[in-house]
Amino acid sequence: MQQRRYTGQDHWFYESQTCPRTVPAAPLFPEAAHIDDRFLLGLAQETSSVQPLLQAGQPAIQIAHEIVDLLFPDQVDVTLTHTLTLYDRLSSALTVAQVTGIQRLCNHYSARLNPLPGPDSSRESNNRLTQITQYARLLAMQPTLITADSVRALHAAGLSEADIVTLNQLVGFVCYQARVIAGIHALLNMPVRWIPGMSPAPDAPATDAPGVWQPVLKPLEPRYASEAQHKAVAQCQTSSAPEDALWLLAHAPALLEHWYRLNHQEETVFTARVEATAASLLGNRWRPPSLTPCSGQAGTVDNANLTDADRAVSALTALLTRQPERFCAADLQPLQESGWSVADQFALIQAIARANWNSRLFYACGEAR
Repeated sequence: MQQRRYTGQDHWFYESQTCPRTVPAAPLFPEAAHIDDRFLLGLAQETSSVQPLLQAGQPAIQIAHEIVDLLFPDQVDVTLTHTLTLYDRLSSALTVAQVTGIQRLCNHYSARLNPLPGPDSSRESNNRLTQITQYARLLAMQPTLITADSVRALHAAGLSEADIVTLNQLVGFVCYQARVIAGIHALLNMPVRWIPGMSPAPDAPATDAPGVWQPVLKPLEPRYASEAQHKAVAQCQTSSAPEDALWLLAHAPALLEHWYRLNHQEETVFTARVEATAASLLGNRWRPPSLTPCSGQAGTVDNANLTDADRAVSALTALLTRQPERFCAADLQPLQESGWSVADQFALIQAIARANWNSRLFYACGEAR
């Protein structure tokens, strides 16, 4: 870059430093920031046979819309214990969207992020944003790289327990959103757009049954919990998640309630198979009671003991988990030939998306000992 020296200045400056741009660059698709449907991003308006499945009245879709409003409101009030700004949230969401490669998602979060003022240029702020971005990218791309040291780095950068729990939920939700959108694209037979040369992250190494799940963050103590936090934990008592996990996730009580409602809204007969496959691909530090040791070992796609139906479910789970940006209508063809209805296919897509969220959430929040 050309260097210039100006009269009255005692140092050399890059031209970009001395001549700041007065008009910020506009995003490529500015209209993506103003769409009313911030979960499906306009797909509900597509006229096709799947449109009835995407109406806002459907319980799971409606809950997802509410989660979007919780994570990405138009304005975020920052406190001493909740320091994630709207810029932090949208920047992390854009990072996850770029990892998934779903262009519709990237356009939306990029357009919403563009007009926001960034953090100050201090070393502390730069380090904080770097740690948040790196953590979000690793959790979205390869959860097995997330360790207790990763969480401690966030703590050292100034994030509280509530911030880290919110960030884990945010990354998991955007991964869920990306796979729902990719699945709908396939149901609508839309063209696939992906960047050549991108390869999926390696699968998690095969391991034996995970040990006892232990939280890496300090869970809430019931005696110090607020009324909203007690209410959220009480609502989730029928969940198969460990009690320590519920009290840990209660740092963000509204998100905990909606996460629980979403996971118990659309349970299907193939939920256990989907969760086993996703856990084998992404890493597993905790096994729900619904997954027996046998089903957990059978989570791998190439297992010879799987029935034809289970193998088809596992294969589709692997495709949508590894590379959602390449998921297309041809991947759904085997299910259609087997007599699966559009509603059943969409239910399977939602189950895969939820499994991707849950695997990342529990992997980031705890470790097996």
